[in-house]
Amino acid sequence: MTEIRTFTEADRAALRELFGRAGEGAPTASMWGHEESEAAIYLEAYMDLEPESLFVAEADGVLVGYLAGNLHHANFPRESERVALAVRRYRLLLRPRPAAFLVRSALDIGRAALRGERTASDFTDERWPAHLHINVAPSARGTGASDGLMAAWFRRLRENGSPGCHLLTLAENIRAVRFFGRMGFVPYGDTPLVPGLRHQGGRVHQRTMVWSP
Repeated sequence: MTEIRTFTEADRAALRELFGRAGEGAPTASMWGHEESEAAIYLEAYMDLEPESLFVAEADGVLVGYLAGNLHHANFPRESERVALAVRRYRLLLRPRPAAFLVRSALDIGRAALRGERTASDFTDERWPAHLHINVAPSARGTGASDGLMAAWFRRLRENGSPGCHLLTLAENIRAVRFFGRMGFVPYGDTPLVPGLRHQGGRVHQRTMVWSP
């Protein structure tokens, strides 16, 4: 049986370990191949800054999934800010795989600018000020863990009177888009290129989805 509960500090090490294997096989499983910096951006910031909006799924005493949320973007550093901080902190320009990603990203942005195309960016809209990231280990998919995590997050949004929530996924991640659609999220806007990121050799595109209570 899967238990859904709020993160506690005692979960930190196990949740950090889960980060390395949750989302396996998805286009967003890794950005640039440096797990420590990616965890700082997409997990540790939530453990440190808004732990009350971080939920975990536990089965037989083992963490199998998590949902990291933020109630309002004004109270949380933007993804672009967290990425920039990680680049400096971990000296990613001196590491071969991250450096290759960052160079490819710059080239993608340059090509898009020449073509007049938009690239992925932070999302800010007061109609949907909350956001989330969710990850579940492959072994826990289909067990109800994802549904349970989303239910806990929706309760928190409603209890705090949130007007709405957004999330950023990839248009190419069909499984994720379908799941969020089943949860009540709807696509919003276009699907700009995500600079630098590749999946199975192809470019990928940002899909914004929104939810209102």
